[in-house]
Amino acid sequence: MIVGTAGHIDHGKTSLIRALTGIDTDRLPEEKARGITLDLGFAYVPVAGGGVLGFVDVPGHERLVHTMIAGATSIEMALLVVAADDGVMPQTREHLQILTLLGVTRAVVALTKIDLIGPDRALDAELEVEALLEGTAFAGASIFPVSTVSGEGIAALRDSLLEEAARAAAPEPGAAFAFRLSVDRSFSLAGAGTVVTGSVATGAIAVGDTVQLWPAGARARVRGIHAANQAAATATAGQRCALNLAGPGIRKDTIGRGGWVLSPERDSATQRCDIVLRLLAGERAALKSGTPVLAHHGAGQTAARVLMLDPPALAPGGEGLAHLILDRALPVRWGDRLILRDISATRTLAGGVALDPRPPPRHRRRPARLAVLRDLAAANPRAAILAMLSHPPYLAHRETLRADWGLTEDGLAAWLPDAIPIGAFAAGPEGLSRLLAAIAAGLEVFHASDPGVPGMTGEALRLALPIRLPREAFAAVLAHALGAGAVVAEGHLIRSPRHRGGLAGEAARVWDRLRPLLAETPFRPPLSREAAAALGLPDVPLRRACKGLARLGLVVEMAPDRFFTREAAAEMAAIAHALSAESEGGWFPATAFRDRTGSGRQLAIQVLEYFDRRGVTARRGDLRRAGKRLFGETAA
Repeated sequence: MIVGTAGHIDHGKTSLIRALTGIDTDRLPEEKARGITLDLGFAYVPVAGGGVLGFVDVPGHERLVHTMIAGATSIEMALLVVAADDGVMPQTREHLQILTLLGVTRAVVALTKIDLIGPDRALDAELEVEALLEGTAFAGASIFPVSTVSGEGIAALRDSLLEEAARAAAPEPGAAFAFRLSVDRSFSLAGAGTVVTGSVATGAIAVGDTVQLWPAGARARVRGIHAANQAAATATAGQRCALNLAGPGIRKDTIGRGGWVLSPERDSATQRCDIVLRLLAGERAALKSGTPVLAHHGAGQTAARVLMLDPPALAPGGEGLAHLILDRALPVRWGDRLILRDISATRTLAGGVALDPRPPPRHRRRPARLAVLRDLAAANPRAAILAMLSHPPYLAHRETLRADWGLTEDGLAAWLPDAIPIGAFAAGPEGLSRLLAAIAAGLEVFHASDPGVPGMTGEALRLALPIRLPREAFAAVLAHALGAGAVVAEGHLIRSPRHRGGLAGEAARVWDRLRPLLAETPFRPPLSREAAAALGLPDVPLRRACKGLARLGLVVEMAPDRFFTREAAAEMAAIAHALSAESEGGWFPATAFRDRTGSGRQLAIQVLEYFDRRGVTARRGDLRRAGKRLFGETAA
């Protein structure tokens, strides 16, 4: 169990830890010279029956609140220290507020320096502390009058903390979560190299594992682990540990306080996130949209701006939804807690819990979006994911879910046992049913309006849906619908299984005669007048028929008056992409495309220009390379 001190400067936090553990947590020469704590200190004592009780000693000076936040971020229990002669002071209150905003719910109180006062003052100080804690999660916490000079009360406090540690549940193995460690120290040891220390926020790590250092982006190997000041093979969520890191270019300045050590595939960071925000009741005015703040996350901080979503302004003591714009990207995950202080770093304002580290760029205040955020505020992360999938667009990319929730693949599978895999996406049963119903309804409307046309292109169907899905997501849903028989593919067109529209009459007869002719030389089809002569048909009617076949998607006019079968057009696009993959830098000349297709120089250039216009290829002078679109895609 990790216990963190809290309290005003010079109330005896460090002396108390020394009396409880025999360890002086002030390690810096300046700390010893000035007699005050300037940085985080650590001490550990064994617990009977196994386990370790760890202490994080934090500074009490008002200018070092950011350091206090770094130390308190992952503690399980607070040791609130109040000097009996001074009583409750400004940093006592602010530290208590920070602990509450960080979600700490357990505490004991040490009423120090009782050797300096009489019984009446001791009683008054105790009543003052009880009044401070009333109405908080710490109401009713045990209060221990102690003296580090005489030793009075120290044994009783130590026994109470050890009993709490013995009762504390063992940390979760963390198999569902990817590894994350918030770094609060980085240094070099002779013979060992770079060492970072911090608290494991989620997941587990083992000696020999590869990790990613954020924000440097460098990868490192875990050479050794010390958990609770003892050599260990692994470390898991809830533990403080030191990691000995090795790798090319890994030095102590590669990562410092505020950095993170992450599973190598979990280094995504964000400069925007939606949060549920609670303003401290002691604030004199409402928090308005646009307020600049300092945002503390883990052991780091950055300037930020708060945009209120609902309500428009947050009253003191109130809770609402907000959009946070960060000056510097942070690796925020769902459920992470943030502390917001005023931009001059003189007081704590509010606390936030991250709901969505990947918010949409627009329409943030729409009722539908606010409903999603309220569901994401569910305390249970599994319930939050399922609730999110019950809102449009009803599915989410699995990699996005894993990154935003900090999950492993096994963890995601365990959390979403009823989710339906849709390609690279996951959807809830109810949401998928709604998507398939929307596709069916869109096709029925189209067939009713033009029953002679066999079907819709995939892009036209995507744009016709009331739920605007990204192309990749729509393609995954459409593939699922095809596999389930909910829709039918006719070439590149999509139709309802009940629809039997298509070519008929003269158009069908022309296509039956034209298709074999085009297939003879697929990459160099005849001009329409040449095809008319070969088939013994009038030129103008055949050209008109070819235009109609193009509208149905059976042929593609990639050069003036020259129609390719759709299969041939797709194959030529594949050839262009293959040439790009084979060429240095991805750029290939038109002559290479001409030679590969055998289409002739002029026709090859006309085909490539057609591909250029549609993004299938990109042009630079006389060279091309593969573009961002596949054949058949159109801009939304």
